[in-house]
Amino acid sequence: MAAQYGRSSSSAAVMMLLVWITLTGVAHSQNQPRLKILPASSIQRKPVGHSLLLTCRPEVPDTNLISDLRWNDNRNMTILPKPAGQSSPMIYTESIAGGTALALIFNSLQESMAGTYFCAASYSVTEKLNAAVVVETYVAITWKDAPTDQRPLMGTDYIVRCEVTANPPATVDWLRNGDQIKSSGRYVIENRGLLIKNITEADDGVYTCRAAVMSTGELKNREIRVEVQIMPEVRALPLVMDAVEGQSFSVMCNATGKPVPEFQWVKTGTQQNAADLDRFSVNAITGQLDISTVAQQDHDKYACIARNPAGHSESVMQLNVLIRPKIIEFINITVSENEDAIFECRAFGRPAPEITFRRYGTVEEYTLGLQVNDDRIILEQTSDKDKSETIGTLRISKLATTDDGLYECIARNRGDVAFKVGHITVEYRPIFDHMKALPPVYTWEERTANLSCFAQAIPNATIEWRFNDRRVQDLYDQNLRIENEGLRSDLLVTPRDRRYYTAYKCVAHNRLGSAEHLMELREARIPESVPQSKPRVVSATSITFDIMAPPVEPGLPLTAFSVQWKEQIQNDWNFAFNRTWSPDSPYIVEGLRPQTAYSFRFAARNVVGLSQWGAYVQQSTPRRSEPETPRILHTPIQDEEEDSDPIVTSPYADHFDMRWSIPVDNGEPIDMYRIKYCPGTKVNGYWTEMEEHCLEQDIARMTNFEMRNLQADTYYRIELTAHNAIGFSKPAHVLMKTARGIDVVLRVDSPTLSSAAVIGIVIGSVVLLLIIADLLCCAFGNLGILATLCRKTKRSPSDLDDEAKLGREDEKQPLNTQPAAAAASPLKVNSSVEFDGRVVHSRSGEIIGKNSAV
Repeated sequence: MAAQYGRSSSSAAVMMLLVWITLTGVAHSQNQPRLKILPASSIQRKPVGHSLLLTCRPEVPDTNLISDLRWNDNRNMTILPKPAGQSSPMIYTESIAGGTALALIFNSLQESMAGTYFCAASYSVTEKLNAAVVVETYVAITWKDAPTDQRPLMGTDYIVRCEVTANPPATVDWLRNGDQIKSSGRYVIENRGLLIKNITEADDGVYTCRAAVMSTGELKNREIRVEVQIMPEVRALPLVMDAVEGQSFSVMCNATGKPVPEFQWVKTGTQQNAADLDRFSVNAITGQLDISTVAQQDHDKYACIARNPAGHSESVMQLNVLIRPKIIEFINITVSENEDAIFECRAFGRPAPEITFRRYGTVEEYTLGLQVNDDRIILEQTSDKDKSETIGTLRISKLATTDDGLYECIARNRGDVAFKVGHITVEYRPIFDHMKALPPVYTWEERTANLSCFAQAIPNATIEWRFNDRRVQDLYDQNLRIENEGLRSDLLVTPRDRRYYTAYKCVAHNRLGSAEHLMELREARIPESVPQSKPRVVSATSITFDIMAPPVEPGLPLTAFSVQWKEQIQNDWNFAFNRTWSPDSPYIVEGLRPQTAYSFRFAARNVVGLSQWGAYVQQSTPRRSEPETPRILHTPIQDEEEDSDPIVTSPYADHFDMRWSIPVDNGEPIDMYRIKYCPGTKVNGYWTEMEEHCLEQDIARMTNFEMRNLQADTYYRIELTAHNAIGFSKPAHVLMKTARGIDVVLRVDSPTLSSAAVIGIVIGSVVLLLIIADLLCCAFGNLGILATLCRKTKRSPSDLDDEAKLGREDEKQPLNTQPAAAAASPLKVNSSVEFDGRVVHSRSGEIIGKNSAV
């Protein structure tokens, strides 16, 4: 036991001795002078082209004893500090930390700079200190040939270029849309890049070239956008296009390609760029060629060329410059009646124009050859293509006076149409056709009469007058005087006795012949007496007559009718009342007294005077009474039955302007009108009114009334009466139908429900729909009135305290009382529902009417 204890004590003593020796050695080594290089790693591995800073710092008891601190390079040559005032060299040293440390700076590492670098110094003059560090370099991943935008041509085999340099060498793989691309089928990974065979537009996209160096752990990605280009293809232009000289011209060139090609136009004859030519403009984006004013020298071939980086394509067209037709000769002609006429028109243009004719003011043109509707007329045409001239000839045989007039020569080619007007003058002997229907000339009481004679003739005719077959010029009669002896001649006759009332002969002469016309001078007399007159409408204060006119002579019309009337108890017509009417006016005598017997007589008047009084009528006026029935001034659209009221329509759905004429008042002035209108319908031919909806209105001294607030697409029966001091007239009736409006939402066959019942049903339906909508909002969205009530009942005291502290949310915002659907709209719209016994109406806006409900 004692022996064992002795062995344990000895082992413990040995262990304590070893620990003391170790600690003593460490302490001694830490106090030993040395140089420390930072970073502390003995090997510094950096990529080529990067910068590097190495710091050599002495770790000695007294740094003031350090001398000759320096850095030596991989060839054991001392590295010098940077010269003052010069640019930094590739490698240099620099004192730092107040001169107690020396830094070695590499501005840009190169592969040749790899090796061992030494830091050396002297301590206390006699002791040499050294430290070393190994600098290793490698080439980082570098993109040698890897453009970020590459544009291959569609249909070719293309290598998406991505060459990488690195030392140690890097491995490269490819990704598209995050998925790795493997060499198979159309894709082949090569050293130069990714080969895509028969590339299509679907290969557009972003490709990722990924390079990695396993030994260094370096990884780099290069995104390359590939846009497949398509070579332009110009849509074929028309082989030939026409442009008109002096006009503008435009042509569009279309092409496909990717990217969008640019356009160029070339005049192939001179190989000039059309954009550089006067009057030409080219839109390189749209391909449109414009010529502001086409000239003859523009006749040539033009090529449209579309280019993009993938290539070019072109199409060629021939531009023909057309010369618009010009009529260079169209001379008026004069030909005698029954002779042949040749009417020529000469025109120039390119191509040589076609020529035709037509009567001026008509549309139909003459056709080449013999005319179907007039075999006297032939149209001929000859062309000279070398001179680009055409002569059109219109031949008319046996010319008639109806052929006289203006003719239009029409020259047309592909460029345009030209017009020119010429005149064919047909000479003919005098004629008096236009005077044959004239009435005789009238005069009376030795008043001078004017007999005017005008002869139609080419050339102009001379006129002479004859009285009893003797020339008036030779009679030297002061009662016969001639004025205007040219184309028109007037014979002034003063009938001193009855022998002057006779026929006078007008004789016209020209070189082609003569003609004569008899003009009769008659003595004018007053009209015969009126044969008959009958009262047609008799009222208490007025009578309307129908008057039969006496016979009249041609050219001597009636100018007026006159009436005289007196009370029958008055025998002397000298105290009669008078009135005159024009022949086309209504013959109404007004201002009569009721219940009075009158005598009437009538006369007719012409320019000579008033006829004898005749057509005696005796008529008594009735007593004063209510007015006659007013006449409604609306034209009916239909009459369903003979005894039915006329039907008129309103162009509006909610109002109608009723108009009528003033009726006869029958002795008392009309003081008002009464209008009553009721909605209703016809069932089995019988009119049924809705009495509860009838409206009645009294109108003072007006002949129109605007009925408002009507129902759309509804019949109204209107009753109109006139009133005076005696009473109301018989009513005038009319059925009026309003236009179909957009407010009509429901039609019923018969008024089986009252308006109150319908309104109640509508209100109940609306309330039910609102309750269902609120339940759905509460069940699915925890919204609505019910959901709000539930939340209020479930709140805890803490919730109430929080609300009291923070303020409720609904106190910060305006209260929203609209339903969910209405809250989405910024407008609040009221609505109304009305029922007229037949149709339910719904309207937007304010609530109007006693039967409305919301």
